[in-house]
Amino acid sequence: MPESILVIEDDPFIQELISEYLKAQGYKVETANDGAEGYQKFNNGNFNLVLLDIMLPNLDGYSVCKMIRQQGATPIIILTALSEEKDQLHAFELEADDYLAKPFSFNVLVKRVEAVLRRANSAQRTRDVEYGRLRLDCDSYKVYLDDAHIEMTLKEFTILAYLIENAGRTITREMILDRVWGYDFFGDHRLVDAHIKNIRKKIGVPYIQTIKGVGYLIEGKSG
Repeated sequence: MPESILVIEDDPFIQELISEYLKAQGYKVETANDGAEGYQKFNNGNFNLVLLDIMLPNLDGYSVCKMIRQQGATPIIILTALSEEKDQLHAFELEADDYLAKPFSFNVLVKRVEAVLRRANSAQRTRDVEYGRLRLDCDSYKVYLDDAHIEMTLKEFTILAYLIENAGRTITREMILDRVWGYDFFGDHRLVDAHIKNIRKKIGVPYIQTIKGVGYLIEGKSG
């Protein structure tokens, strides 16, 4: 069954190009012309991925991203003309999974889509991961603190699992970028720091240590 993608884009020319290009790659595609319509379609559908513009009428993309995240971990790729670093960091702080600045290559877009979906599917197939009071159920892509469910994005889930699987070993920001994003990221490492900040806030337990100037560490296996 083809994977389903929701494209929320108000420029009809760009929307049509994205839609036709993805359909040619075998994806099922639905479109929305503004943020409110896009959020309504998301609620009424079952999508594997959302491609989301930021500068949208009625409801901006940042708001849509935040609202989708409050409901679950469906992967989100931001597509926008806002290309400054602060805009990218804000998108990642809102827990977007990827960010692509306009104008972009459609070949690159397809590769980003493939990478995000591949990581989502891989996360769901991986064995369960446990550390202390945390349990990562990789079949259902859920994180639990004791018996309480914690919502995580795909990238947050992958980062946390990566750190736990390498407990006792310092993981550099470069290693996290390579493992989680899967391509060269042109920007500073505050992208990783923003995701770690979100993870720490969500789990509420001080398992993740900062190794100044290097990266992050979870101490050796906890019982």
